[in-house]
Amino acid sequence: MTKAEKFKKQLARVFDSNLHTHQWENYVDYAIIGLIVLSTLSLFVATFEISPLCEKVLQIIDYVTVAAFTVEVTLRIWAADEIDENYKGFWGRVRYCFSFYGLIDILSTYTFYLTFFIPGLNYSLLKSLRVLRLLRIFRYMRSFRLVQQAISSKSKEMLISLQFLVIVTLMLSFVLFFYEHAAQPEVYNNGIRSVVWAFAQYIGDPGGFADTPPITLVGRIIACIIGLLGIALFAVPAGLIGAGFSEAMEEELHKDVIEKNTDKLHRAFERKLDRPTGYQVLPPYLSICDIQARMGMKENDIFDAVEASEVFRIVNLAATQTSDQHPQDKLAIEYFVKNRPYGCCIDRGSKITIVSPSSLVDPCSGYFAYYLALIGGFNYISREVGELRPYRSYYIFEDRNNVDDNLPLYMEDLESLTSREGSWTLTFLAASGANEPTYPTIFHFSAGGKKGDESFDGENLLVQDMERYRAIYEELSAKLMEEYEMASDHQRYHTAASPNHYLRKFSEGKGCKNNIVLRVAWSACLWDMRRIAIAKTIADALNRHIEGEVKHYSADLKAKKCGY
Repeated sequence: MTKAEKFKKQLARVFDSNLHTHQWENYVDYAIIGLIVLSTLSLFVATFEISPLCEKVLQIIDYVTVAAFTVEVTLRIWAADEIDENYKGFWGRVRYCFSFYGLIDILSTYTFYLTFFIPGLNYSLLKSLRVLRLLRIFRYMRSFRLVQQAISSKSKEMLISLQFLVIVTLMLSFVLFFYEHAAQPEVYNNGIRSVVWAFAQYIGDPGGFADTPPITLVGRIIACIIGLLGIALFAVPAGLIGAGFSEAMEEELHKDVIEKNTDKLHRAFERKLDRPTGYQVLPPYLSICDIQARMGMKENDIFDAVEASEVFRIVNLAATQTSDQHPQDKLAIEYFVKNRPYGCCIDRGSKITIVSPSSLVDPCSGYFAYYLALIGGFNYISREVGELRPYRSYYIFEDRNNVDDNLPLYMEDLESLTSREGSWTLTFLAASGANEPTYPTIFHFSAGGKKGDESFDGENLLVQDMERYRAIYEELSAKLMEEYEMASDHQRYHTAASPNHYLRKFSEGKGCKNNIVLRVAWSACLWDMRRIAIAKTIADALNRHIEGEVKHYSADLKAKKCGY
């Protein structure tokens, strides 16, 4: 992530309009509110007869506040895509500028500079636009957001009631015309007069331009009906907005409950001592029943919290066992890291990048890959976000631009991580799940060859430095068998020879030249209590052969806390 991207993310937190987060960014919010109040007070004081010195002070305040708001508004527009994904790209920024607050920002700030380009422009008129800054305070007012939400939620109902009112009023005004035209043709000489008279009653006819009351019995009855409709004109929207406001309040309270439950879920994922390694690590998952028992949460509360969160998902652990094991459905919560639109990207400056392209669909596979990268000090990239049905793979695809909106960014980040000299990737995938048989071997290595081809040569392979890869494979095979009694194979049961393999979809002149694909049975990477030790064994071997040393573990692996 570049410095500009980090700065933009920081700005998104600064401009979050939340005054209750207890973060230092709130001081910026309070400073903005203070400048708005100061600017408005200076405009108010300027309406009185004041001394030249006071005028000078007010002018300085005017220039300072305009300069400050110019910087703030410009940064808001630049960081709009981080604040809301709907504002991505050039046209996204244009949409932001024409949004309610965006338009207020521009009219109350940038119009000041028109005086430099358009001589003779009325400066006082432009200065009056700065009163609009007061509307910006609504950004920070929860009550105004609730009113907005109430109006928005009932907008369709209000539009339907308005359409009904207009149609009925038109019908009544035409009937009014036919009866009144016969009685007073010089007054009701065309249909427009009756239509104008009918609609003017709704606003009280302040200009007196429809002061032509009906004189016939039918006309007076219609006038009474229009009077009743005039009451309904305000009563119906008021009732709808009132109902919408109540719903918005309930939804806001529900959001507060969800936020507390999400925090409970975070605290439920407490790091525990992994005895084989001595590291403090998260559990790979927590069952629904376990969370209910430990955190006192109801099942609906758990599901609502997961749906509202960006870092939790519900998984069915039955998918991690083969059909011959007769798995029973078991719902659990998985916790993952997210710092990119597609999932997670961590650059640790290593030559080795651990890639987990299927974390979204393979329960807890991202967990093993994450700790493999953390223990080894490797870069890490994982796909955690997307649609499950229909599922569009980040492992096999035809065109990197036609899968979903996040894949191009994922591939760009991957190319950036693997662009340094001597780079290697290890793609981690889970094996021996519900759609696969149980294999005699646990670890399935591949260099990009065809299924069944256990040789270390061939065409269009993913590894160029085959001698080093073979040394890694032979050492790991021996160690995994010796320490864990788990066998390995090379390209015996799986293929990585597809021309649509993601490692063959790098941009021209970019991408890594040495790529290992490693599939590990769920029995080892999830269900075996030595899973973190297995990850360490793999990490140490990669470091010895590629980095030239075994790195010391990250200090974070000894920290006791909740979450990643």
